[in-house]
Amino acid sequence: MTNGEKAEMNTRILLTFFTVLTIMACIAAPTATPSPTPAKPTQAQKTYQDLVVGYAQIPGESEWRTANIASIRETAEQLGIVLFFSDSGMNTEQNQHDAIQAFIAKGVDVIGITPVVETGWNTSFQEAKEAGIPIILVDRWADVPDDLYATHFGFDFAEQGRKAGRVLAELMDGRAKIVELVGTPGSSAANDRGVGFRQVLQGYPEMNIIASQNGDWIRAGGKEMMAGFLQQYGSEIDALYAHNDDMALGAIEAIEEYGLQPGVDIKIVSIDAVRGAFEAMIEGKLNATVECNPLFGPQFFELALKVANGEDVPKFVSVEEGIFFPEDAEELLPMRRY
Repeated sequence: MTNGEKAEMNTRILLTFFTVLTIMACIAAPTATPSPTPAKPTQAQKTYQDLVVGYAQIPGESEWRTANIASIRETAEQLGIVLFFSDSGMNTEQNQHDAIQAFIAKGVDVIGITPVVETGWNTSFQEAKEAGIPIILVDRWADVPDDLYATHFGFDFAEQGRKAGRVLAELMDGRAKIVELVGTPGSSAANDRGVGFRQVLQGYPEMNIIASQNGDWIRAGGKEMMAGFLQQYGSEIDALYAHNDDMALGAIEAIEEYGLQPGVDIKIVSIDAVRGAFEAMIEGKLNATVECNPLFGPQFFELALKVANGEDVPKFVSVEEGIFFPEDAEELLPMRRY
């Protein structure tokens, strides 16, 4: 073997040796596994005892509002919720803006507000949003972009009107000449309660509204307008639809003074379910009342807790309400707190 052949052979042996070493190293080396990504810490869900709520209310100008305020306060106390409560008093709009600023400074979890007016809230609501504090519109509406509030918790006034229409249609077997006592024109409650009622009547061609007048939500207005209806139509009237109980109670007085029997000669359905309506049903003078419930403290705080915990909630949540009839009125009367 020549020297050149020996050198070539030695080179091949060395190459083979290094190749074997490389293969063995690859086999022996452990496969590197990536380190697990540390889990992000989950934020603890708040309970009622952790919840801090700011609530900007309007003054207790009526028994309904007084009952509503009491429901909010009492429920917060029962559940152990920290509640900063503002009853706006005089100069209500500015005081509500000031209340929002105070709630932001306190770092509340949620702000609830019953706006005294519909407009002018964009700046205050935007500041709450930038502070990371969601707003719940309660009862009344505010004309603001959707992204400035979490949800509107309130009443479906049109559905209240539809409930009244369905009840009256059943009471009258689908045939009636109806007079209507309307709330203050232009108010959302009056507008929608009228619209909802008429939607039901579209399915009953023999049920017709023969007259409609504004009773301004008050008992005196209801009595005055009903007396006018009776002077014009007399016993031709089969039924009365009143947008609230106070007007219905005034109308009952007018019907009795005219010599007819309310609840019998003229069937009556109204809205609110105030204590006086239950007393009238017990006496057989009112045939049904559709609830507009001010005692929604438990439902409000349940919603507030969901919002504070970042849960998805509908953009509108309706207050839970019922319909009440004379056969249940005596049993339920002690529970009617307003």
